[in-house]
Amino acid sequence: MLQRSEPRLILASASLSRRSLLAAAGLRFEAVPTQVDEAKVKRAARADCMSAADTALALADLKAALVAGCNPAALVIGADQILVCDGAWFDKPEDQATARAQLSALRGKSHTLATCVVCHHGGARVWHHLAEPRLVMRRFSDVFLDAYLAAEGEAVTSTVGAYRLEGRGVHLFERVDGDHTAILGLPLPPLLGFLRQYDTLIG
Repeated sequence: MLQRSEPRLILASASLSRRSLLAAAGLRFEAVPTQVDEAKVKRAARADCMSAADTALALADLKAALVAGCNPAALVIGADQILVCDGAWFDKPEDQATARAQLSALRGKSHTLATCVVCHHGGARVWHHLAEPRLVMRRFSDVFLDAYLAAEGEAVTSTVGAYRLEGRGVHLFERVDGDHTAILGLPLPPLLGFLRQYDTLIG
């Protein structure tokens, strides 16, 4: 095994994408969802003129801290991602209509995914990392958009960009720059590097 028996690893997230990334890397972990009012945190952050990156870090930190509080011996991973385009922040669309409006706004433009991952252990944050991949959407037609939304169904509400780059969402793009795992919500190479340094994984 590449992973040591201690500390126990917990992912403070309900994200299927993040769980899949860790599982594919062969890690043993528990997934513990958190109840965080992200909209409230983001409103306060915008009022305080915080950047998207700092806000994503604050949210990832909050998620990890909540789970770590009940599991002080575990190493807890928290993550968050905010999509930024022309200064506007985008959230997961509530429904297909919202997804359509969001994708129409992103069409033909570049956007950044401020993606933060943190680790908590023993009551404190022991590591964090920020990745900011940049993606350029092509100028797709309305006919394509209709077909895409019909094919994806409710899956478009599962991510901040209304797309899954590992699936049909790749058809939306002209160019993608940055770590693929960061785009999926969890910058895996830096995280694995930390886990080796922290003696959680075999180096």
